[in-house]
Amino acid sequence: MNIGTAAERSGLPPKTIRYYEDIGLLTPDRSENGYRDYSTADVHRLRFLQRSRSLGFSVEECRQLLSLYDDKERESMDVKAIAEAKLAEIDRKLAELAGLRDMLRHLADHCNGDDRPDCPIIDGLAGHGTVQ
Repeated sequence: MNIGTAAERSGLPPKTIRYYEDIGLLTPDRSENGYRDYSTADVHRLRFLQRSRSLGFSVEECRQLLSLYDDKERESMDVKAIAEAKLAEIDRKLAELAGLRDMLRHLADHCNGDDRPDCPIIDGLAGHGTVQ
């Protein structure tokens, strides 16, 4: 199938499919005229990549996951280790975002939001004083 059909079936734009080919995540066959010729297996790999990326896996993590996907002798603990590392990263980011939210909420709660120039938000961003 051509790239347009592969894009339609995988839910990925042709530009992304070409990118995945450029970085070696996908190697479609070539027809006699040199055009890419995608197989059903290629579409499955593209869907796998699309789902993996939507879960936040990096390109390199996707490369590892694809390698395990292709390895019928894989051990599920290898796949689980990658997933658990991603979960730990997500938990770390969530904690960081919660801290940022709490700090910003604290600054906003201490700002009168009136017509005076005093503003704890500006002071906090500038690193002046501490807001209790």
